[in-house]
Amino acid sequence: MPETPGLPAGLTTRPLRTTDATAVHRLMAAQELEDIGEVVIEEADIVSDWAKPSHDLGARSIGVWDGDTLVAYAELMGADRADTSVLPSHRGRGIGAWLARWLQDLGRRVGSSVVGMPVPQGSPGDRLLEELGFRVRWTSWVLRLPEGATIPERDLPEGYAIRTAGPDDARAAHDVLEDAFLEWSVREREPYEDFAAATFGRPGFEPWNLRVAVDGAGQVVGVSLVLVSDNGATGYVDRLAVRADQRGRGIAQALLVDSFAQARAHGTTTSELSTDSRTGALGLYQRVGMQTESVWVNRAIDLL
Repeated sequence: MPETPGLPAGLTTRPLRTTDATAVHRLMAAQELEDIGEVVIEEADIVSDWAKPSHDLGARSIGVWDGDTLVAYAELMGADRADTSVLPSHRGRGIGAWLARWLQDLGRRVGSSVVGMPVPQGSPGDRLLEELGFRVRWTSWVLRLPEGATIPERDLPEGYAIRTAGPDDARAAHDVLEDAFLEWSVREREPYEDFAAATFGRPGFEPWNLRVAVDGAGQVVGVSLVLVSDNGATGYVDRLAVRADQRGRGIAQALLVDSFAQARAHGTTTSELSTDSRTGALGLYQRVGMQTESVWVNRAIDLL
């Protein structure tokens, strides 16, 4: 790999390949440990994102190497979702600024009007992006149900039930999730094929991970996707949504505590999730006993 102009001498670049998932996970884990004191990224998160048919990894990613070590990377998924990491030992050398410029150039080439990325609030990445003119689009909170906490009980409306999603529920579950998330998320509708690849094709996925709330007629009115961490200790509620006409009836809280209980029944000791200021759902999670573990901001820059 040739050296790349604008980067420190000795560093080389190339697009990422699916075989780089372990190296990217190692890089992101080192950055998270430095910035927030714990590792929350799972290699399965990376693998499932890269499995989406709509994502062209080779055309939308770049890795930076120091010899055989991946020391930084960036990628753009969809119109505006970027992810970057720089190894803590290689900070302060202009690599992060170079990646930010690379992402903006890529965004313009593919027709994006804005590019943004999540960073821990107050971290070196947050401060760098602020200096580069990236504004805060929204704030996110990672919340945790403390280990040993009593899982509260929440009742469903009469005739409703929560169960493991069956094969015939998959498309309805996707519709409920997308309809809800697109109420506040400015993006294209996620193709079902992307959802299926990232969910059912995720390493370690088991049928019980996808929970659905159904009404008396068996129609899917709510969905929770709860995953288990690689070490088996944490249940992560990756997505939670209730159909608009069914809200205000306690279904979301019932799905949430069901997810906690199912994760605990499968050996976890705590549960986590992430929410952001666009959803207005922070209070929902606090009411079932979850506590804030870390705060992130999504910083973005307009391209047009």
